[in-house]
Amino acid sequence: MPGHVNMMDDVLISQLPPDILKSSLRALVSQNASSQKVFVEHVRILLRASLPAYPSPSELFGSRPCYTQFLASIRCLFTSKMAIESLPYFTHFMSCIPLAQTQWQPNDKLESALEEACGDIVQAIQALKELRSTPTEELRECLLSLNSSIKNCDAYSVSNNLQFPFVRAQLQVDDALHLIFPDARLHHYPIDHGLKLNKRGVNPDIATYANLEHVELGPLKVPRIFNGLWQLSSPAWGTASIYKQHVDFEQLIRIGFVATDMADHYGDAELVYGSFRNQLPLEIGANVIACSKWCVFGPPAKPVTPDFVMEAVLERSRRLGGRVELLQFHWYDYEAKDYLRTLVELVKITKSHPHLVTAIGLCNFDSHHTEEACQYLLREINEVGIVSNQIQYSLIDSRPTIKMEAVCQKYGVKLLTYGSFLILFLKRPYQCGGFFSDKWLDADAPNIYSEKAQLTPSQRKYFDMINNWGSWDDFHALLRTLKRIAIKHNVDLANVAARWVLNRPSVGAVIAGTRAGISNNSESNLKTFSFTLDAEDTNQLDEYALGDRAQMLYNKIGDCGSEYRQ
Repeated sequence: MPGHVNMMDDVLISQLPPDILKSSLRALVSQNASSQKVFVEHVRILLRASLPAYPSPSELFGSRPCYTQFLASIRCLFTSKMAIESLPYFTHFMSCIPLAQTQWQPNDKLESALEEACGDIVQAIQALKELRSTPTEELRECLLSLNSSIKNCDAYSVSNNLQFPFVRAQLQVDDALHLIFPDARLHHYPIDHGLKLNKRGVNPDIATYANLEHVELGPLKVPRIFNGLWQLSSPAWGTASIYKQHVDFEQLIRIGFVATDMADHYGDAELVYGSFRNQLPLEIGANVIACSKWCVFGPPAKPVTPDFVMEAVLERSRRLGGRVELLQFHWYDYEAKDYLRTLVELVKITKSHPHLVTAIGLCNFDSHHTEEACQYLLREINEVGIVSNQIQYSLIDSRPTIKMEAVCQKYGVKLLTYGSFLILFLKRPYQCGGFFSDKWLDADAPNIYSEKAQLTPSQRKYFDMINNWGSWDDFHALLRTLKRIAIKHNVDLANVAARWVLNRPSVGAVIAGTRAGISNNSESNLKTFSFTLDAEDTNQLDEYALGDRAQMLYNKIGDCGSEYRQ
């Protein structure tokens, strides 16, 4: 009955310590969509009944500042699907910075809070963009007001010789105006996207670059480790300023990791990386490989026509400020065959508009429909046209060995794999603890919903994968094997896990997540190319990944990418 709560449950809820209550609530809402919906709708009702007050500038940034609590209240709004309602609060926050004559120093507490606020604005605006919010006059005014307050804060920062912490928000709001209100570019305040960064030389180190392994994806030659920017899709992995992010990108390019994977729904990843790439000297920028995605998660709002497909390509090219070297395509429902015509149009665009997109790949396609797409393209345009398929592949998710590898070998498609390192970073800066790392050797299974565990959404996802693959004891046996092999070759445990995947048929590259501006683990990742697994190593690892285990996972979860369509 609605409103009924078991009396003992009611007492339990009222007496539980906050950390246990939070853990229990996470577990509850993770079970199914209906639980999550009830939770969010109830929160929204309560928030609307008691909206936050607007503190004065002196209250926000005075001797006893309340900006931490104010930002927390705004965060509750946009994360409960009240993104539009959050915009006036962000505008107020931004407006108070110059009014209070706020001062901050590099890496101090206030600058860190402002960087987090910038990340919050990015996520709130991303929610508006993904929902393709109705272009009402109220929304236009909210975005224009926020845009204006960001511009004023920028001017204040310049005049006071302060590093402006809101460049990412600036780029994101401008992009939302362009997307939701295409005509608004005639009316909203112009924004100078110059990032005032020191332009240092970013030539790759020749000796290091020569030691990297490379693979050809159609016309592209790329290193076999990509930088992955999926962690920009949520502040759960931490937030950094665009200046710090650019420093990390420069380091990655110096090492030779010039290929970066992102997506239209990874927060502001395309905007951030585009702003970086377009500051590089032409001779360097021309060798940077930007790999993005066009992910169709539901029925398209428009008929699938050549113009519709071109519009999607142009949108991603605009955000990156230039060419998309590899555009990867994801489709929501294989029964809706428009995806086949879409792929034909995408491949045609690589021929007619090579300055917009160089090559086309797939993202989370299963074996059957990868083959269907290849055969369709061969019939329609007499070439496969697809160079890659991005899927999950690791020692504990070897489903690609069942069918996918054979399909890719047949049609010359390379696999770009994620989850291969399983290096999943904790929230504390510069401290990492992946499931394929020494941290978990002989440790008890974590309570994945606990505050103390400090696990990210990805870590929870991969913990679930471990449970599907085997027991926690089985996983420890695998870790101990990995550790023995790592010691033997003087590398890190995660390098061994990634090397096993790279040695598999049709694998082109593995994708290593980088918390840009916080940590990127690039020096460790380089070790992946410093050794070779011998037959004994490979046979030991195959015992954990292949045979009955792979078939069991395939039967339980389905083929590659099935988890995204259930």
